Amino acid sequence: MVVVKPNDVVPSAGIKFFGAGMAACIADLITFPLDTAKVRLQIQGESQKVEGSSAVRYRGVFGTINTMVRTEGARSLYNGLVAGLQRQMSFASVRIGLYDSMKQFYTRGTESAGIVTRLMAGCTTGAMAVAFAQPTDVVKVRFQAQVRVADGERRYNSTLDAYKTIARDEGVRGLWRGCIPNITRNAIVNCAELVTYDMIKELILKYDLMTDNLPCHFTAAFGAGFCTTVVASPVDVVKTRFMNSGNGQYTSAINCALTMLRNEGPAAFYKGFMPSFLRLGSWNIVMFVTYEQIKRGMTRAQQYWESPF
Repeated sequence: MVVVKPNDVVPSAGIKFFGAGMAACIADLITFPLDTAKVRLQIQGESQKVEGSSAVRYRGVFGTINTMVRTEGARSLYNGLVAGLQRQMSFASVRIGLYDSMKQFYTRGTESAGIVTRLMAGCTTGAMAVAFAQPTDVVKVRFQAQVRVADGERRYNSTLDAYKTIARDEGVRGLWRGCIPNITRNAIVNCAELVTYDMIKELILKYDLMTDNLPCHFTAAFGAGFCTTVVASPVDVVKTRFMNSGNGQYTSAINCALTMLRNEGPAAFYKGFMPSFLRLGSWNIVMFVTYEQIKRGMTRAQQYWESPF
């Protein structure tokens, strides 16, 4: 992504676009149970208020996973996986795959990109991605939040049923519920994630701490995951609560945040922080390491295809 040697071949925009989507899907497959546990922890206080119960059902990351497996079965950890993979193919391809292209756009094709340019590129691709992928994100969160009751009744029976039910009951706008907080969240996430990864990797290579290989990618991705979790958790909790809410529960994302603050206190904005960090940290490591390898592999394949001898 940064510091290209003269003899290196830069991957094309198409390779970055499809490589980012593929890498994000692989990362989602591996870390999805952690994301589901995060969603359950984030909406726990909301569920207690609605149901009038003070009992805490989920405790901690692995306690949540254990409770879900025991009461709903192991498959519940992958509720919403189909929508999640749909989301990553349309979402990560734009926000990650077009990041370098957007940097070049803002610098008018020059190689030097300052922190402001990188932040602008991250905000732009993050906002663009939400416009494409918001319905898939809404369906994913709804699936992850739903709890299977004793008689097996579910809120939605399939991914397609979820799209149809939301559009029928809440209108097409329901599929874009939480779009504004999601744009805010993804602008923050993109800036924290991509810019942090970009800069850590650049510094590592600049001072010859590591070569441009797996340990370097691992270190930069881990740092990016931690910074992203700290910055984005409050917006992420509000986004999850608002997208999972029914008609009339909250009038806006700001109303959702104020209701959380009034009913549950400031700590509510960091509910699910540990699973968020475990998920974002591991997701970033798997995604960036895979992304770098896919870019290299596809670039070599393209070179071989164009010049086989």
